[in-house]
Amino acid sequence: MWTTDYPSLALLGEKLAENNIFLIFAVTKRLYVIYKNFTALIPGTTVEILDQDSKNVIQLIVAAYNNIRSKVELTVWDQPEDLSLSFTATCQDGKPLPGLRKCADLKIGDTVSFNVSVEARSCPPRGTDQTFTVKPVGFKDRLQVSVDYQCDCGCSRTAQINSSICSSIGTYNCGTCRCEPGYLGARCECQEGEASSMYLSACREAEGKQICSGRGECSCNQCLCYESEFGKIYGSFCECDDFSCARHKGILCSGHGECHCGECKCHAGYIGDNCNCSTETSSCFSDDGTMCSGRGSCACGRCQCTEPGAFGDTCEKCPTCPDACGTKRECIECRLFNSGRLADNQTCQRLCKDEIITVETLKTDDPGAVLCLYKTDDDCVMRFTYSEHASGQSVLTALKEPECGGGPDASMVLLAVVGSILLVGLVLLAAWKLVITIHDRREFARFQSARSRARYEMASNPLYKQPVSTHFVETDFSMYGKSYNGGVH
Repeated sequence: MWTTDYPSLALLGEKLAENNIFLIFAVTKRLYVIYKNFTALIPGTTVEILDQDSKNVIQLIVAAYNNIRSKVELTVWDQPEDLSLSFTATCQDGKPLPGLRKCADLKIGDTVSFNVSVEARSCPPRGTDQTFTVKPVGFKDRLQVSVDYQCDCGCSRTAQINSSICSSIGTYNCGTCRCEPGYLGARCECQEGEASSMYLSACREAEGKQICSGRGECSCNQCLCYESEFGKIYGSFCECDDFSCARHKGILCSGHGECHCGECKCHAGYIGDNCNCSTETSSCFSDDGTMCSGRGSCACGRCQCTEPGAFGDTCEKCPTCPDACGTKRECIECRLFNSGRLADNQTCQRLCKDEIITVETLKTDDPGAVLCLYKTDDDCVMRFTYSEHASGQSVLTALKEPECGGGPDASMVLLAVVGSILLVGLVLLAAWKLVITIHDRREFARFQSARSRARYEMASNPLYKQPVSTHFVETDFSMYGKSYNGGVH
């Protein structure tokens, strides 16, 4: 009888890496978060949002390929249980990133490096060989590491029994004292059970505080920390532990950091007191490629909308925004008339997912709808309204056809223009004639008035002059004894 079972995520990841296979999850938006968590468990996998009609599957493959090509991630095979491995990645910015084993956003020619530290938890029997393999995900190259244990130190051959350094009651070996039973201390200077105020004061972090922070016992000037089922307690005064850090949804440091003395040390790509804030911004890009649709900022991997009236995962919904009509206009053009910018690059179905209702007559009395209109290439006017339903879906109500008025008759326009010019000319000519007539009549009346006042005859005409003039000359003839007056005509 044959029995089958589903493979575990670890086995699936191992087989994918062994055969250099990249796994792409193409899921709907509702399942995106679930499969996004799987990518952290299976190296070399990506997740993309698939449209309801699967029209964007080709774009998803291209995007996933570009993402895979720009990322390098290390994986470990056959790691021995008694070895602890820690990674430090140095990506293209040259800064060491402890705890990180991958680099992203790489371009052709970029160089990255990884530092792997190996720590042995115990020493195996002599002659035991341990090996493990480090391999970049998706590449055929691999590095096999052979581990050679150094469990004995050379200085152990020069151990000093009953050394004066160890108060003559211990063996000085490799820089430390191994005290005889019943003695404690770095120099074997204390006996078990011995306690004094001097010793106790050395186990307090400050005056007035508890001995060993209440989480240990003071023995020979030193704190011996208690063991805890929650984690490790450590420090000179047992003041530190690796389990008292901030949590998110019950997970210590959100699973994205290490707890060191009550403080989360976040892994690369995460920030915050509990390391729950991701610095990844890919989920904040809208369908048109802009960050939060240009109406907000990306914080902790989510959009915070700053534009009044904007909402949605990427602030893509905003009926009251000034550019709302312009954005929806492109969808009206490509969906109803197969024209406009979006119709050329075949992205209409991917970007324009709003419901469009066509009507014969557009109603504008809906208080929740925004009236939009624009002028088409053939000088017609297209009208539509933009509103949001309670479910969050955008609804566009548009006319079936743009409104186009009848064109004017060219001959009628010409006759109207010529008639207007002639009419204006006649009016100006009549006005000029009227002004001249009034002026002439006034001048003639003035002449008639002056003529009636002139009442004189020809003899008294001041313009008439007699043809004969008379002059009188006085002559003295006294020499002849006579006087004579005479005139000449």
